[in-house]
Parts: sequence; C-alpha cells; structure tokens
Amino acid sequence: MPFNAWFTLIVAALIIGVTALALIRVIIDLRHVTKTLATIVVGGRAIALQTSTVPTALTSVNGSLKPVRDFTEQI
Repeated sequence: MPFNAWFTLIVAALIIGVTALALIRVIIDLRHVTKTLATIVVGGRAIALQTSTVPTALTSVNGSLKPVRDFTEQI
C-alpha cells in the first residue's frame, strides 16, 4: 500500500477514536445528569407529599365542630 493510503487510514482511525471517546464522555455525563434529575424528582415528590393540603378528615372535624360554630354565631 502506498504511504498516502496508510496515512489516510491512520488519520481516519485517530478521528474515529477521538470521536468515540468524546461520545463515551457524553454518555457518562448524561447518565450523571439522569441520576441527578431522578434525585431532584424524588425530592420534589417528597416535598409535595409533606406540604399537601389537609386530608379529607378535615370535613369530619368541621362536621363535629358545627354545634360550636352555631353557638358562637348566636353570641
């Protein structure tokens, strides 16, 4: 094979190798970002659960306090 052919193959292999390494690094970074976003989503859900509205038991409490409210309105 002539020198130009070998040179072309070596340069092509170097370009492909560098590109492959760059893509592997992007894949690793994207996996890290995915794990971080999953952690943020779980934290957001925990905050949403802890700061949710008052449960439906409030209606039964309000029903039990109706006589007290009626009495205070008469005063």
